[in-house]
Amino acid sequence: MRRLRVTPADRAGRRFVTGTDGRTLAWYDRDAGRVSLLRDDDAEAVLAALRPYLTGSWTVGPPPVPTAAELARLALHPDDDLAPNRPGELLLGALEHGTAGARTRLRLRAHLQARQCFGAELDTLEGAGWRVLHDVLLPGGAVIDHLLIGPGGVLAVRTAPARRKRAAVGELLLTVGRAEPVPDPRWARRTAARAGRALATEVAPALAVIDATEVTVSATQRDLRVLREGAAPALARLAATLKPAETATLYAAARDRRTWAHC
Repeated sequence: MRRLRVTPADRAGRRFVTGTDGRTLAWYDRDAGRVSLLRDDDAEAVLAALRPYLTGSWTVGPPPVPTAAELARLALHPDDDLAPNRPGELLLGALEHGTAGARTRLRLRAHLQARQCFGAELDTLEGAGWRVLHDVLLPGGAVIDHLLIGPGGVLAVRTAPARRKRAAVGELLLTVGRAEPVPDPRWARRTAARAGRALATEVAPALAVIDATEVTVSATQRDLRVLREGAAPALARLAATLKPAETATLYAAARDRRTWAHC
């Protein structure tokens, strides 16, 4: 029997089976419980190679017919695809190639660490049916730090580092320690509104305050969801408002850089 190669699981939990010539023969979608086989003649060898990875109940068959969202993704040019963006990627570029002073670089580094910390946590939600995009650049230079699309709706998240200080979230301003208040709540609402226009759907604003010793929220604060580290399980339990097909369609639009060109 031929020796086949099984690649490590990708972010979607799929393992691909390739032949000695590098040609893809099949893939195993763990979440769907399905082995998609490109040629029936390869079935015996493919299943033997996948045997250590198959869990629960599963089926074997030809690849499913792609949805409209999947066809749009396949047609998307790599330069326009935002899905590969890593948390803080834009800040990392500014730190590596910018000429900012020491104080500005210290501030940028704190924001980078906050985005990376919370972004890594949000990536774990993909197993619960959510899709996540990071560092979505909008016209004019504004950035959506993290965009979540999933069963609980669409959230535009702004991250703010607290650096082991107390944080107070007001209606319009965020105060960290004794520093001057900053308009992060207002910025979070503004980018969420722009995302809603671009995607033609409701987008909820959220502010993630990272590494704070304590977070207080103004009693007048109603529409802004305030998050901290460890928020992923609560987000996974949000009441479902989007069906899987709706999530896929919105994610396909959101990952396309051209969607954000005029918002």
